Amino acid sequence: MVKIGNIELGEFPLLLAPMEDVSDPPFRRLCKMHGADMLYSEFISSEGLIRDAIKSKMKLDIFDYERPVGIQIFGGDEEAMAMSAKIVETVKPDVLDINFGCPVKKVVTKGAGAGVLKDVDLMIRLTKAVIDSTSLPVTVKTRLGWDDSSINIDEVAERLQDVGVKALSIHGRTRAQLYKGEADWTHIARVKENPRITMPIFGNGDIDTPEKALEYRNKYGVDGIMIGRAAIGYPWIFNEVKHFFKTGEHLDPPTIADRVEAAKNHLIWSTEWKGERLGIMEMRRHYTNYFKGIPHFKEYRQKLVTNDNLEELYGVFDAILENFKNVIKA
Repeated sequence: MVKIGNIELGEFPLLLAPMEDVSDPPFRRLCKMHGADMLYSEFISSEGLIRDAIKSKMKLDIFDYERPVGIQIFGGDEEAMAMSAKIVETVKPDVLDINFGCPVKKVVTKGAGAGVLKDVDLMIRLTKAVIDSTSLPVTVKTRLGWDDSSINIDEVAERLQDVGVKALSIHGRTRAQLYKGEADWTHIARVKENPRITMPIFGNGDIDTPEKALEYRNKYGVDGIMIGRAAIGYPWIFNEVKHFFKTGEHLDPPTIADRVEAAKNHLIWSTEWKGERLGIMEMRRHYTNYFKGIPHFKEYRQKLVTNDNLEELYGVFDAILENFKNVIKA
């Protein structure tokens, strides 16, 4: 049984990665429905929380049906991280996660996210400031190191555990790689095999099929897998992986009706949570993934990403169902 603090996650949990502009409550709800064992929020700026920024505060929304759910924060200032931890605790997530892995320039240049990989002492001070400010279990998501010449995940893992971190998710790339090349899980396996490490180690990076999930589980010995980009527009990945683990067989792929239902629910929940206009606008980035690989779909995709009327969008979904009902596999 894998546990974060007192939170039981099952024998081999599948976690939804925190993704900016993706891992909001509507998307998390879909992933939970389709088998995700643990959910994480989008990352939230500690500075934004302290300033009472509306966008940052909105990201604190969590719902009981999501549990167990973690809220992820980032920042480069100890006091701000400590104060934001206290704010996060008021909404009662199951876990507070710290982002030391985001490679985006605007985050890194502020000395946050993966930028902290260049200063492990600062990383530990930031982590301790958070742990000392909350009773929540604190976890961390990070990368292998800044670049190939400075891979320091072994030291990072030991020192994070020593100050009280309860679980570590490792993306198998350096900051310099961004999302290019292949994720190297051999470093993740080495951390897991370290006899000093007792906290759960979750692997992240490039898991996009049930076969790869099984191969990496067996080959690298991690305690669970965190899935990110492969779940965008395809929340079925979680149950597909679980079914493959149990049976060695594939679930039938989602039908057009399944895809329409998921996209429509995502739209409905987005408008309920964000308001109609913003919900419609921010759903547009998801449609390509929901209907990926379907032939002759361009006309409908264009309607989905240009229409700003909710009822008319429902009509587009109905038309997709009618005109593509014989397309079983995309």
